[in-house]
Amino acid sequence: MDVLPLVALVAVSAAIAGAARRTPVPAPLLLVAAGLVASYVPGVPDYTLDPHIVLPLLLPPLLHTAALDSSYLDLRANARPVALLSVGYVLFATVAVGYLAHLLVPDLPLTAALVLGAVIAPPDAVAATAIARRLGLPGRITTILQGESLVNDATAITAYKVALAAAVGEGISWAGGIAEFAVAAVGGIAVGLVLMVPIHWLRRGLREPLLQNTLSLLIPFAAYAAAEHFHASGVLAVVVVALYLGHRAWQVDFATRLQEEAVWKVVAFVLESSVFALIGLQLPHVVRELGAYGVGEAAWYAVGVFLAVVVVRFVWVFPATYLPRALSRRIREREAGVTWTSPVIVGWAGMRGVVSLAIAFSIPEISGGEPFPARNLVLFLTFTTVIGTLVVQGLTLPPLIRALKLPGRDARAETLAEAQAQSEASRAAEQRLEELLADERNALPGPLADRLRTVLERRRNAVWERLGGVNRLTGESADDTYRRLAREMIAAEREVFVRLRDARRIDDEMMRTLLRRLDLEEAAAYREGGSAG
Repeated sequence: MDVLPLVALVAVSAAIAGAARRTPVPAPLLLVAAGLVASYVPGVPDYTLDPHIVLPLLLPPLLHTAALDSSYLDLRANARPVALLSVGYVLFATVAVGYLAHLLVPDLPLTAALVLGAVIAPPDAVAATAIARRLGLPGRITTILQGESLVNDATAITAYKVALAAAVGEGISWAGGIAEFAVAAVGGIAVGLVLMVPIHWLRRGLREPLLQNTLSLLIPFAAYAAAEHFHASGVLAVVVVALYLGHRAWQVDFATRLQEEAVWKVVAFVLESSVFALIGLQLPHVVRELGAYGVGEAAWYAVGVFLAVVVVRFVWVFPATYLPRALSRRIREREAGVTWTSPVIVGWAGMRGVVSLAIAFSIPEISGGEPFPARNLVLFLTFTTVIGTLVVQGLTLPPLIRALKLPGRDARAETLAEAQAQSEASRAAEQRLEELLADERNALPGPLADRLRTVLERRRNAVWERLGGVNRLTGESADDTYRRLAREMIAAEREVFVRLRDARRIDDEMMRTLLRRLDLEEAAAYREGGSAG
């Protein structure tokens, strides 16, 4: 097995994603564009998406990390709009886009068109999360988009299986399709519910952070495989387990949390970068497989399908936003602040991604002894829809948000809430400290006891200082200056340790121990005030 192409893909994708952070263009768009260009560069290997790799090996960790970063409480509070998008919209788009494609493309059977509709129905979890995070959308819209993208793959995969069975003549009925969907959904949730508590118990029982993080890396694959073994939705199983673990993450020791956060950031960065580059790299394969359809003819069909996907989403989003409010006074009172701009943003933020391509590539070439009708055209239309939504909607979403003057997160209000929460926690810690120091068994010399009080006071004041003024000479807040000086002091200590190691006055093992202690102190100084100065 030649691993060089894989190493090259990861390395180049990571470099492009890193460079994108210094540009106003979201990384997914640059990666897709780079993949499109690279696909026709002589010597670049043929990277063909294998659904047997993408679905069981790439999708679970991407869903897992997205769910860990989501809020179970926020998702529960927005369960209605999330369900309407992740289930209702996907089923509606499958039928509506499929029927429109059937009318648009001559000789495309309705069953094959419904397969296409199911394939391109779900917005992508990676694209939605990456774009929303980059743009700083209001919290509720971000929650709805993330929640939709976590669950909609399960709906789409099940709808695809039902449509495919109909297309290849297996005689599945509407009742059978609904039953299969229900079994997959309920089964996936059930598997997640069964696994989440024992997995969390095992995580808490392990005392070695390396073992805990090894388990963390295995969890999404295990949950997905277990659900698929019972013909249930592996997607829902992964999401349920990850939401529970993320909600209970505070019960795991700090060393595991620090390592786990770093590990999953790396995993998500590498996979997201590679996935978007892979999308662009599919162009030669898709065009080569068009067969009887000319590129020009297929391009017109692609434009029509892209427009259908965009229009159908708005056709669903606006009624799904306003009909529940019209029918329920309770919803109107609870969600009084919703304006027309929110459904516009949600409607336009429907980028498709690698899951759609992976499902499309899984369509069998031969079924029942007959070629699958228009399989190559379905692949081409899926590819162009994914590229079209990523490029057109991804590029225009930031200016659209600016034009609509959509309010972003209120940084000052969030800082005030953080400061109030820290103040309450500090008071509780101070009371507990005095109780402990009153016990003779906990007797400490005065300087050490004062140091504990100073650290506590510093943590309490740090957030409040971010609300205050800035140094007129440097533009820094007092908290920024504190963290900068702390780092300078730590850097001076670090240089001494290295010099002592080089002079052979301490060995490498001792130096690593001392440096780790400084790293933890620097991390604490970094986190006390929030973001880096």
